[in-house]
Amino acid sequence: MSEYAFSMFPNDNFLDFRLFQYGWEQCESLYSFGPFVRNHYLFHYVISGKGILLSTDGGITHQYRLGPGQGFLICPGQINTYCADEMQPWKYVWLEFDGLRAAEYLDSAGLGQSQLIYRPCAAGGEGVCRQMLYISDHADASPLHLVGHLCLFLDELVQSSATRRNSQSSPLRDFYVQEAVTFIQQNCHRSITVEEIADVCKLNRSYFSKLFHESVGCTPQEFIIRLRLTRAAEQMRMTRDPIGDIARRCGYPNQLHFSQAFKKRYGLPPREWRKQNAPVNRE
Repeated sequence: MSEYAFSMFPNDNFLDFRLFQYGWEQCESLYSFGPFVRNHYLFHYVISGKGILLSTDGGITHQYRLGPGQGFLICPGQINTYCADEMQPWKYVWLEFDGLRAAEYLDSAGLGQSQLIYRPCAAGGEGVCRQMLYISDHADASPLHLVGHLCLFLDELVQSSATRRNSQSSPLRDFYVQEAVTFIQQNCHRSITVEEIADVCKLNRSYFSKLFHESVGCTPQEFIIRLRLTRAAEQMRMTRDPIGDIARRCGYPNQLHFSQAFKKRYGLPPREWRKQNAPVNRE
């Protein structure tokens, strides 16, 4: 009699994670960085020493003191400054990353704009540090290999966080959402409607929109815009192609509409954003 093992992967919604930069630093006394606004998520893990994070959101500045084993998240659009302690300057490792569902997985760890500080549970955050240092020390590895370790980092972050949230997952809901996401990814270069996506999933429009929002955290239309602009930003950063050509490839035949949408999401016009986000080797 033959023997075999068979399993269904429970959730296929790991989408478009991207690493932008990464590294580690042993800071000098009172070394500071900022004030600065990021376009992507930036996470620091404190290996040793101490420091302070100043984060401004909605005109209010919050101050956080951090030490070994803790971490801090910098969210897109927030104004942040961080400074090493005078007597015990910190050493930290960092990752800058993003993805269409990055916010959802960070939320599973209890992290976001209202909760920037990572504190590990009793088991500690050694796994978080280990994955971050692995990425930092393997810059010559393939992009796929490094993104795999980015996923491992996010899993360690969720599993070890003292503010972890329990998520409810439905295989059927995930199936419909993945069908929708696949269709959007394949067709977002052209004009598509929510009704068209719902038809592909054989669902009522209102029910589909509700199900999609519950799973992804935004409306289908917002997801389309985010995907288009994420792809456009990546192409502007990594190629020298004219912005108008990039806009058309990403579903914006009207460059003015593209510029308006891009500035709304990233806070800068496309041309200015491109100047400030050329690939660099340091944070």
